Amino acid sequence: MKVNKFLLFLFLFFLSCSQPSDYSHIKIIKVIDGDTLVLEDKSHLRLIGIDTPELRRKTRKGFVYEPAPLAEEAKEFTRKLAEGKYARIEFDVDRRDKYRRLLGYCFIEEKGRDLFLNKKLLEEGFAVLYTYPPNVKYVEEFVKAQRKARQNKKGLWGAYEIISPEEAKNFIGQIRTVRGRVLSTYNSGKVVFLNFGKDYKKDFTAVIFRNSFNYFYQKGINPEVFYQGKVVEVTGRIRKYNGPEIIVNSPLEIEVIE
Repeated sequence: MKVNKFLLFLFLFFLSCSQPSDYSHIKIIKVIDGDTLVLEDKSHLRLIGIDTPELRRKTRKGFVYEPAPLAEEAKEFTRKLAEGKYARIEFDVDRRDKYRRLLGYCFIEEKGRDLFLNKKLLEEGFAVLYTYPPNVKYVEEFVKAQRKARQNKKGLWGAYEIISPEEAKNFIGQIRTVRGRVLSTYNSGKVVFLNFGKDYKKDFTAVIFRNSFNYFYQKGINPEVFYQGKVVEVTGRIRKYNGPEIIVNSPLEIEVIE
């Protein structure tokens, strides 16, 4: 029986595409930025649990190359550790994000041991904690790594000054620590807002979405009540919605000062 070579080629091609990659041993071929890698199967891997400074800023016309402080250093640090190396990728509850990137923990194979890349970036101050429930497998370990980097003023912690809520509007798209008093709170049922000013449409706000409520309740914290009137520090990427805001996914991302 004659076999159509083209159809055979297509069959073999699609068969090979359907085979899952072995993420227990896979090569990292490129580093895009501090927390995003390209694997040899062409998958983009986003390191979860952390966030590094952005290399590009979003505008109405698209993205422009405008590195935030330490963004290039974070990329170079990751490149030296990961590019061209083999790694074991470990997954959490969600395997992919809305951009179809893989979400994982990256363990670089190095001299008979595994180097935990996500944690290493936190330890050296090139990343900050960015938990996103339900992907919280290593959150306690990550908190300790960040606390140590902060105490030693490594990386971001040595380069950045803590800013006031009034200054937050000047750092849209950048990672910063904002310190201020929570003047009021509001629970919409879907979101808890921690307001640092009198005008929520202009002033800085910390935002806690419903999918994160249980992580506060498990620590005995009702965010609507607990943070009212307290001076706190919130660390994360500042974005603009009404006014400037930081999305908080865990009580570990808010430190009560007084």
